[in-house]
Amino acid sequence: MTDDVIIKEAVRLVQDGVSVTFPVKGRSMLPFIFGGRDSVILQKPEHLRVGLVVLAQVGPDTYVVHRIIKITPDLITLMGDGNIRGTESCTPAQVLAIATHVVRPNGKRRPLDSFAKLALAHIWYIIRPLRRYILAGLRILRPKKYKI
Repeated sequence: MTDDVIIKEAVRLVQDGVSVTFPVKGRSMLPFIFGGRDSVILQKPEHLRVGLVVLAQVGPDTYVVHRIIKITPDLITLMGDGNIRGTESCTPAQVLAIATHVVRPNGKRRPLDSFAKLALAHIWYIIRPLRRYILAGLRILRPKKYKI
């Protein structure tokens, strides 16, 4: 089964009101979500706000799990926590799900939308010019954890 088919089936289930545990790939959400290791729990999007992690379609057959950094009535701007400057945009209708929790390999769930996590994510966004150095330092200090 291709990734596109899996994503579309997950979105269909979410739209039907089913929570879906979805594996994440890539490094764009470090240090909060580790692609290839963690999964996220997706739920139907009801209220969008800055700071939430969402699954969105940003192009034809192109999907990302990134954080909302800006909302206007017609446009949502997204950025991966591990990105330094690159953003994506989509319409509110292209936000297909909200990631409410990250699921670690041991099965433990960590909320992504708690006050503490949203505050930490906001600080992480503010210090984005330093992200490159912080992530590099984490890879040196904790190579097994940050090896992806």
